[in-house]
Formats: sequence, structure tokens, C-alpha cells
Amino acid sequence: MSAAPPGVLLCPQCSGELHPDEGQIFLTCPFCGSAVHADKSRIVFHWYLAPTLDEAQAKAALARWMAGNQTVKDLDRKSQLTGISFAYFPVWHVRQKVAGREEAVLEPAAATSVTELKSLRLPAGDLRKYEAGLEAQSVPPTVPFDTVLGWLAERGVAREQLAEAALVHLPLYTFKYTYDGRAYTVLVEAATGTVFANIYPAKAEAPFLAAGAAAAGTFLCLSMTPLIAYASGGSEGMGLGLLVCGGLGLVAAPILFAFAAWVAARV
Repeated sequence: MSAAPPGVLLCPQCSGELHPDEGQIFLTCPFCGSAVHADKSRIVFHWYLAPTLDEAQAKAALARWMAGNQTVKDLDRKSQLTGISFAYFPVWHVRQKVAGREEAVLEPAAATSVTELKSLRLPAGDLRKYEAGLEAQSVPPTVPFDTVLGWLAERGVAREQLAEAALVHLPLYTFKYTYDGRAYTVLVEAATGTVFANIYPAKAEAPFLAAGAAAAGTFLCLSMTPLIAYASGGSEGMGLGLLVCGGLGLVAAPILFAFAAWVAARV
């Protein structure tokens, strides 16, 4: 970001002097045509991520996520969709220098309950110059860049380590749905189809842990049979114990497998 005298705003691309109107935050440099965002006394690049998914394709991405391994079984069929909306959501895209290399950090530039957006990776080649025609569908940024700098400082990142900063608008479909009497929100990023959700009906771990514990306990007990038989009957007892262990193992294996399949089908 270019250094500027107090009260003077410079384009981060060509260092041309900018004169935004009062209250104007989205503007285009008259010298080089760069799209920039005016955050108080700071000017940063302004980009947007072009969507590649329409509403139907976003719904399909949501359905695949609901039918996946993270959520409860049949969430895609048992949940009720209550609302769909689309908007370009703003995030701060900051590049910081760490140990001689650059790392990208994303922080929401407006209030959101889905903080998982920070895990998104933005390929530089997919970013496009923000256009004035997108403003009607864009969420205005409400988190100042100085606030982000404060968050980074708390993590030990100094201003000198910041290589570049930009405001990026992400294309997001917001889906509202209900399941088992509770309301949930999930986001589908419309450029890649990535699904983000902080809270959702997740698979219960207890039944799977019970199935694993039952299998482990059963075969641990069976493995002790030859040792006990050897201690009581020597070599002959050892042979008998192995036969008993193998026979019981053949009986226990299908039972345990059926139990595991039942758990997978029910949870």
C-alpha cells in the first residue's frame, strides 16, 4: 500500500491522487482504472470473485453436503428449506510475510454467523475488478480495516509484515433450513461450490464409538483365550485355545459387522 501525505488518498496501483465524494467507499481510479475501496484514510484494492454456480447448482452442492458423512443421515431428505438469498459478501484479504514467504489471511468485513469463511482460499487468478453494477447485490463492509489490523496484532503480526491488503466480495448463496424443530444457516460459495456451516446437525459419535469398542473388546477377549488355555494346559491347551479363539472369531465377526452396518444405517 502506497504511503501518502496526511489527508491525501493515493491509488495503490499507480499512486494517483484520489478524491472520493463524501460517503463514497467504492470508486475507480481515474488514472489506471483500478477498482479500490476507501476505508477511512486508507485505500485498498477492491476485487470480486465471479460466480460460476446458479441457484439450482448451489442447491445441488448443498444436497451433496447434506448427504455426506458430516451430517446426520438423510438430512437432505428430512430437512425443510425455508429461504434462499444471494449476495456478494465482503471479506478482507490480507497477505502477510511469515518466515520469508507470503501467506493469505481472510477476515469477514461484515457481521456473519458463519466464521468458517475464513478457511476459504482465494486463487489470485480468479479475482476480478469490482464493478459498480454489483453494488445492488453487495453487502457493504462494516468492519474497518484497522479492526483487522488489531486482530492480526493480537496474533503477533505487525503492520510491517503486511505485504498487501484488499477488499474482496464473495458470491454467496445463503440457505435457511429447519431440522428436528431447529433452524440452521448454511452458505454455498458460488464460485467453487464450497459449503460453509458453523452449526449443523452432525452425526452422533457415540454409536460409532460403541461399535468400535464392542469390536475391540470382543477380539481382545478372544486373543486372551490361547494364553489362558496355555497357562492351564500347556501346549495342548494352547492348541485347543487357538481352535476356540478361531471358531468364536468366525461367529463374532459377522455379528459385529452387522452391528456396525446397523449403526451406519441408523445414524
